[in-house]
Amino acid sequence: MNQTELKKKITSFIEKGLLISPDMLERMPDKIDTKKDIAVLTPEIIENKNNEINWKEFERIKSLYEHGKTIPYNKFLSTIKEPTKLSEEKKEPNDVEVIFSYQEKSHERSVSDFIALFTARYQAMRKFLQTRPELQSLLSISKVKSKKEKEELSIIGLVTEKQITKNKNLLLRVEDPTGTIAVLISANKPDLYNEAKTIVEDEAIGVSGVNGNNIIFANNICWPEVPNQELKKSPNENYAIFLSDLHVGSVDFLHDAFERFIQWIKGNLGDETQVSIAKKVKYIIIAGDLVDGVGIYPNQDKELTIKDIYEQYEFCASLLKEIPSHINLIIAPGNHDASRIAEPQPPLPKDYAEPIHKLKNATLVSNPAYVKIAQTKNFPGFTVLIYHGYSFDFYVENVEFLRTMGGYERPDLLMKFLLKRRHLAPTHTSTLYIPEKKFDPLVITKVPDIFVTGHVHKSCATNFKGITLISGSCWQAATSFQKKLGHHPEPARVPIVNLKTRDIKILKFI
Repeated sequence: MNQTELKKKITSFIEKGLLISPDMLERMPDKIDTKKDIAVLTPEIIENKNNEINWKEFERIKSLYEHGKTIPYNKFLSTIKEPTKLSEEKKEPNDVEVIFSYQEKSHERSVSDFIALFTARYQAMRKFLQTRPELQSLLSISKVKSKKEKEELSIIGLVTEKQITKNKNLLLRVEDPTGTIAVLISANKPDLYNEAKTIVEDEAIGVSGVNGNNIIFANNICWPEVPNQELKKSPNENYAIFLSDLHVGSVDFLHDAFERFIQWIKGNLGDETQVSIAKKVKYIIIAGDLVDGVGIYPNQDKELTIKDIYEQYEFCASLLKEIPSHINLIIAPGNHDASRIAEPQPPLPKDYAEPIHKLKNATLVSNPAYVKIAQTKNFPGFTVLIYHGYSFDFYVENVEFLRTMGGYERPDLLMKFLLKRRHLAPTHTSTLYIPEKKFDPLVITKVPDIFVTGHVHKSCATNFKGITLISGSCWQAATSFQKKLGHHPEPARVPIVNLKTRDIKILKFI
């Protein structure tokens, strides 16, 4: 800067009633000292790398304003207004964008709310299904029932009943807003029959076949499943890692293993490659059950080292605070957290989890939630669907192929099962839920790039139809209850996704 420019710039500040040192002229100020109603800007008050406003100092100046000293306050505002706006224009899009997080306040529900919920679900699923080429001659159920001649036709509906007939055929009752009708899947069509055996009550399906007297003889069944998509890749080499089921406060919480994870993420543990990855981690997504909770199951107090829910969250926050602040934490609740168990669960309540809310790099979302990460000006980012997975228990128990193919050992099959149905808990009794009148919050409305779950305490990472499926392991050893069930958790595993290549690694900390 030449002398003429320097003089001009100093003059502009003097005209505003501000004194500024020469080495501050090229820098955006964060903090202002006041003395005799004149603001003096000094270089040592710049405290962060992002040139953000120092709100603590702002509050001090505001206090002076409230006591009658208006000039420092007004000068502070006039000085920062324009530069702050300019700096925002140059910023990249937010590192974490919350697309959907349930925030609805509790209020009384009635039977009509459940009717509205299922109507909204039907409408959403119909949009997914009605363009399917398998569903030719699509009709409402009332029109099908009024037909006197047999012909090829299709319907879309929700399954209200499912049973096996004496002849071992599969008989469904399917409903749409105009009525209900029986659908028969013959055991003589083994491929179709075996697929139809996976159907669960309350899910949406499309059926094509031949009509009879208040019945359709099915020739094909289709689901509103997610389509294939391109495996999206970021232009930048950053990493996202996925945690779940910390269960802080439990006697079985693996504190030593989690400390090793903390040391790794801080760059203090691991070989050269592992340390290099740790330095490039930009996102950590935690899919619920941060703490073990209190009163979750009978006699739980005997299995807790921290028996107070407030202290559990305080200790959990102290652990998460060790994670470098440049890493974005995205945190959803689970069924052990201090939130209502009915889904969708709102974000962790501040009343119980205030220390988590105070983490400067944390974004708290509901369960389920959609967030977008890794956006740049030239890259749209990745859509991440977060769901803790409380409905998994029901499907492991009630869907034969899921149970026989591994059950809790195969969270990837559970996730594929739900993606096929475009719903996180299609059966009414698979999870407790809050009915909404205008939409079903558990419908998978957006096709995610990453689908992350937890709950089953098993790590899993794979790519499916262009979607990265992640199950976030756990940080709790096998509990007495899990041992009784023969469940074998796989703790202290950390799935890591390279957002540039979409390659997946799993690091073990035990």
